[in-house]
Amino acid sequence: MSVYTTVERTELAAFVADYDIGAYVSHRGISEGISNTNYFLVTERDEYVLTLFELIGFDDVPYYLELMAYLAARGVPGAHPVADRAGSFMKPLAGKPAALVYKLEGRGVSSQPSVAQCRAIGATLAQLHLAGRDFPQFRANDRGPAWASAAAARVLPKLDASDAALLREELDAQAAHPRALLPQGVIHADLFVDNALFDGDRLCGLIDFYYACTDALAYDLAITLNDWCKLADGTIDHERAEAMVTAYLAVRPFAADEREAWPRLLRAAALRFWLSRLVDKLFPMPGELTYIKDPDEYRRLLLAHRADPWQLG
Repeated sequence: MSVYTTVERTELAAFVADYDIGAYVSHRGISEGISNTNYFLVTERDEYVLTLFELIGFDDVPYYLELMAYLAARGVPGAHPVADRAGSFMKPLAGKPAALVYKLEGRGVSSQPSVAQCRAIGATLAQLHLAGRDFPQFRANDRGPAWASAAAARVLPKLDASDAALLREELDAQAAHPRALLPQGVIHADLFVDNALFDGDRLCGLIDFYYACTDALAYDLAITLNDWCKLADGTIDHERAEAMVTAYLAVRPFAADEREAWPRLLRAAALRFWLSRLVDKLFPMPGELTYIKDPDEYRRLLLAHRADPWQLG
């Protein structure tokens, strides 16, 4: 959610005029995150989040917005896009595809969420997976195995020998057991701590669906757990992790192949974000307000999962 594209007051006033949300009042940039430009937008009626998509083209954005509306209509707590007067969720702004979503109640949680918050996220993620079963659109994972191979080719020349060996070995291990063989469906694919809003331990909603795609459902839980339950030393807080997994499985139980694959999925999720953060660090995008996350955080987590595999009973 960095600010890469600066939007002036006059541009936004004209943009807002196409919506039935009252006249423009003010806006301010949101600095967290790394992929899109985001602003808080205030009108005469309410406050919204405005997103300009930096890496997603006009043809691809409707998938995400229609998915968000679909899930919200089925009771999944999350950001709901705002349609303009013509009924469209997407409009051009500053040469980029742009969208407004209703600003949710609640606040972000700390880097060490509570057990109750992890439990709520686990249950809600399973609810999302069940609700998305009948979503009629398909989107391949832009950060799937093909992307991982290409990203590795970019970063490998810049890594030391130890990290290069680790990366090659883990890529080979994941390729030997493709997660495409596991139960598939709509996944959030980026449900980090900063993509959920809480009021105390009450979950108000999920945000930032702009990596959503079709992939292994259990892999989505692994992505989420790795961020919500990690400790500063690169290991997993087992109390939080058990709470999240137990809550998820109570809503959507794993199949036998998902249980067998679980330790490998935790590693795959760590590998994905180690790689993407390496790319962001080594090949940064220009931006007015940017925030590059530490790739070593996920390298340590990958090593921890390799040293201590979590076998589900």
